[in-house]
Amino acid sequence: MSGTDNPPGDGTGNPPGNPPADPAAGQADTAGGQAGNAAGNPPGLDLGRLREHLDRQRPGLVRGTLRARLIEGGRSNLTYAVTDGVSRWVVRRPPLGHVLATAHDMTREHRVISALSDTPVPVPGTVLLCEDPEVIGAPFYVMDFVDGTPYRTSAQLAAIGPERTRAVVLALVDTLVDLHAVDPAAAGLDGFGRPEGFLERQLRRWGKQLEASGSRDLPGIAELHAALGKALPASPAPTVVHGDYRLDNVLVGDDDQVRAVLDWEMSTLGDPLTDLGLLVMYSEQETVPDAPVSTTGDAPGHPSARELVERYAERSGRDTSTIDWYTAFAYFKLAVILEGIHYRYTLGQTVGAGFDRIGSLVPAFIDRGLLKLRLQPQED
Repeated sequence: MSGTDNPPGDGTGNPPGNPPADPAAGQADTAGGQAGNAAGNPPGLDLGRLREHLDRQRPGLVRGTLRARLIEGGRSNLTYAVTDGVSRWVVRRPPLGHVLATAHDMTREHRVISALSDTPVPVPGTVLLCEDPEVIGAPFYVMDFVDGTPYRTSAQLAAIGPERTRAVVLALVDTLVDLHAVDPAAAGLDGFGRPEGFLERQLRRWGKQLEASGSRDLPGIAELHAALGKALPASPAPTVVHGDYRLDNVLVGDDDQVRAVLDWEMSTLGDPLTDLGLLVMYSEQETVPDAPVSTTGDAPGHPSARELVERYAERSGRDTSTIDWYTAFAYFKLAVILEGIHYRYTLGQTVGAGFDRIGSLVPAFIDRGLLKLRLQPQED
């Protein structure tokens, strides 16, 4: 199954703040999470069933009563910080409702994280994959807890100052270069995707995702989709791509280096410039007050989108002259993603706060994508 079939993940992080009392919550959950029900279970995770499964598959791993918190901030897969009072782990499972066909693939995430563990790309250690939906109601996997901060907004970056902000964002670019330098075959990821015709399939797949999740008229989105198809660039040599590469999908250490790259559900073998285009898109975005969408580009010290592209090009050796197309494609994907989340919200199938505002953001992403394509020079 190709990673082009999967909608993206949404990060595990929250804005850093005062540490919560629950020891299951680490740096990545410092804005708090949803506590469990009367039985101590957060939404979507039965701790009793989880403990039984871990005891069967990894005897001796768990040494005390499990406690967990839902890590808010993500809009797709559900992520939990879990502790037995001694050790800490993270559990990932699909959302509670409206799962599109082939979406939210836990096996894919687990495979790529495991494969990258011996490469320069920082990833959490994997503990266990469970593909049996009978255990907790859906497939899931368990990975090591990594201490670090997921910066989601320009306000959070402003708090660390312009020099550190610049260092953090440049480290994000350098880690992307490291990812795209991984030899898929050497990492055991040959056959992980189908690079041939990657961009065509991406456009077709995201068009189908829009059809499956759309619940209202969206002026301009069909025009944007068609324009992207007419201006399709030639892809460079394929690499492992993340599929949702952005600042709040990584954990950053106190030294401003990337400690772990998270949310691999969209990963595949394909065009590396799709990752760069998404990163550029987020760097261009201005902060929208109270919006549950990660934006960092207007933080003091944040490198410009042009500088990010130039650094990537210099360090990777790739031609980035068609980056405007990839950025427009990123705007289109985000419009589709947000529309799908808005649809789940209208059905009452979302967990957490902020979903009521997502639908109003979709038209802006469509407009930005159209503008990006219109700025490209026309061929003779």
